[in-house]
Amino acid sequence: MSQSFVLTETRGAVAVVTLNRPGRFNAIVPPMPDLISGAIEAANRDPKVRVILLQGAGDSFCAGFDFSGGLAHFDGFGIPTAEGRYDIGADMANCFSPWTAPTQHFMAIWRSPKPVVVKVQGWCLGGGSEYALLGDIVIAAEDARFGTPYARVWGCHLTGAWVYRLGLARAKHYALTGRSVSGKEAAAIGLINEAHPLERLEEKVWAYLDDLVRIPASQLAAMKFVVNQVYDRAGIEHTAMMGPVLDAIMRNTPEADAFVRLAEEKGVGAAVAGRDGPFGDYSQGAPELKPRFAR
Repeated sequence: MSQSFVLTETRGAVAVVTLNRPGRFNAIVPPMPDLISGAIEAANRDPKVRVILLQGAGDSFCAGFDFSGGLAHFDGFGIPTAEGRYDIGADMANCFSPWTAPTQHFMAIWRSPKPVVVKVQGWCLGGGSEYALLGDIVIAAEDARFGTPYARVWGCHLTGAWVYRLGLARAKHYALTGRSVSGKEAAAIGLINEAHPLERLEEKVWAYLDDLVRIPASQLAAMKFVVNQVYDRAGIEHTAMMGPVLDAIMRNTPEADAFVRLAEEKGVGAAVAGRDGPFGDYSQGAPELKPRFAR
């Protein structure tokens, strides 16, 4: 069943990669990172494909990493055992490994010679937001919601994609507060490329894809590389190695432990309410601070 968590198809010269856990807002569990990097690799090996579309099934793109069920689905990733033992060395080694690290698998989006267009609706949060922002072109619904609630507890930036897209002032604001931003606002501040009404999102995304597939694959690859190499030299690859190690540490502070234990004892909703309630946002926010389906 886990193989169906990521669906792939080819539509003309476009490879479509779909995160497929709609009942969980496409929250990430193994082996989704491996499947996504595998899908990106397969698209790059297919001579008929020029562009890749990354999207999420259902109401949302991705709500981040799934920490429900006592994190049992992350066994072997350095997560504390049921007895509370934690091996920081094992966690660090997993974070650095290109074969096991979820973040390193998602960097396939950044490294892909073929451009990746990301379509975002609904929630696009935490690690899910970072992976969306590794795309080359990000097009969202105006009422989509981007955010990094892990900034408050239980995490740290993984790839730095927010930082590289926003610049210092805005990056510091969102990193320190964990505040969210709508798709419309995200386009206005340069976090993403375009935002459109939800009912026109599909049309607008495919219009953009239709333009890209008219351009030779080699030309697309050259132009992507010449832009990416600037940010490679600014350190995005290094950040994507260092960020998950800091994330590992911040997932195992006393506050993080209390957050996860509350989720285990009273449910994820209780932990999220405790984290976001004082700020009045995400699931605890007013209707205008949520995607349309969540209002």
